[in-house]
Amino acid sequence: MQHSNSSPPLLRIRKTLMVIALGLLATPAVAQFGDLSIFPSLKIPSAPEQAVAAADEALTVQEIQGAPVLPVNIDLTVRENNLWDRIRNGFAMTDLNDDLVLHYQQWYQNRPDALRRMVERSRPYPHHIVEELEARGMPTELALLPMVESSFNPNAYSRAHASGLWQFIPATGKRFNLEQNWWRDERRDIVASTNAALDYLQTIYDMHGDWHLALASYNWGEGAVKRAIVKNEARGLPTDYPSLNMPNETRHYVPKLQALKNIFGNPGLIARLGLPFIPNEPYFATLESPQPIDVKTAARLANMSVEEFQRLNPSHNRPIIKPDTPVVIPADKLDTFRSNLHANKVPLTQWQAYIVTTAERLDQIAARFDTSAAELARVNGLSEKVRLGSGSTLLVPGTGNSSGLASLLNTAAPQHIIAPERSARACGKPVKKGAKACPTRDEPLAVKSDKAGKGTSAKSEKAGSGKTSTNRLAAKAPPKAASGKTAGSPPKTAKPANKPRK
Repeated sequence: MQHSNSSPPLLRIRKTLMVIALGLLATPAVAQFGDLSIFPSLKIPSAPEQAVAAADEALTVQEIQGAPVLPVNIDLTVRENNLWDRIRNGFAMTDLNDDLVLHYQQWYQNRPDALRRMVERSRPYPHHIVEELEARGMPTELALLPMVESSFNPNAYSRAHASGLWQFIPATGKRFNLEQNWWRDERRDIVASTNAALDYLQTIYDMHGDWHLALASYNWGEGAVKRAIVKNEARGLPTDYPSLNMPNETRHYVPKLQALKNIFGNPGLIARLGLPFIPNEPYFATLESPQPIDVKTAARLANMSVEEFQRLNPSHNRPIIKPDTPVVIPADKLDTFRSNLHANKVPLTQWQAYIVTTAERLDQIAARFDTSAAELARVNGLSEKVRLGSGSTLLVPGTGNSSGLASLLNTAAPQHIIAPERSARACGKPVKKGAKACPTRDEPLAVKSDKAGKGTSAKSEKAGSGKTSTNRLAAKAPPKAASGKTAGSPPKTAKPANKPRK
């Protein structure tokens, strides 16, 4: 009994000693781990620490932005606002990389002022060209081709008689149905020449299956390129553009276009050169008038200067536009033109037809119609000192002969018969037996006219020269309003080793 009563105190003493021993063992561990940060449950926080912990545990308010509201339908056909972006997105030709490309790219970049002027001059035209290219599925690099051809000058005229933005020579223009007569030259027409140029480019691309060869054909002729290909095939040589033997001008032709592609395909370079922004929207629209209308009258009805109107309508050789001929008007002036045309109460043309009844000089006719010989010569494409024979037809100021004007407008060209001067050498001297008598002062030489209004005298035709001082029909050559080499256009045959001429 006594033994059982003494065991509980011993057990309590043993438990107490074990607690003390455990406490002694925990003391160095606490010293080793410092502030017990890795054992937060063992740490007893102080009053300041309790305040900080309470602040940390408070809820933080965060503003969550709402998700953007998307349209129900997304239009993937939305166009860019910048036409250069649209052109760049349509690039599809294989890039050409050689020393000539580098040369011409540097050439253009070294002349930013000229490049800016060319872009500004082009402003009315590239949107229409891009629209046509995309409709045909053609690469948009071709929208830059008029920069190489004419520097976007619609009146450019070359020594090879190429004319317009796309520089058609007369024969190729006729092949692609570009009207060329006394009244107008569609090689300078913005819409007609663009359609013809793209038709031609597509035709020669279909022939070669390569755009670089198509461009070489556009410059050199498809027959010449085909012969160069055949020669290389016979020699076992490659037949791509860089491998063909070709004239220097054609060799430099594609590198110029590639250089421009490199510039306008680089937005950073466009910004650095300060090239003008071209909006991706139509610049002009076309309409037709059922009546003949003067160029000056059309410009007035559209609230435009004559110079601005002629930049959009450069194909007209005369001051009068034939009926049912497309007239190009800025898109933002189209309603103004229609409104003014509807309200117009005066004749649309101030010109009439005049038929010469007896031989007379141009200054005599000009005095009768209160104008100058220089003006009549310019309007009719004649020399101021010319003497017209009976039967010649002229455009003169006035509105009195509307029926005669209507008849004249239905012809490709008026008849201009140049009356000969009296020959001082032959007349007044004995005439040898068999010799022809001297013509009288009022007797014109026989003439031969073609449908374009050009002709030669019987004498000059027999001689085969077609050139006489007065004994011929006056023929209007295509106006040389501007040279094909305008500011900003590199020389066509420049060598990369030499500095190009300006």
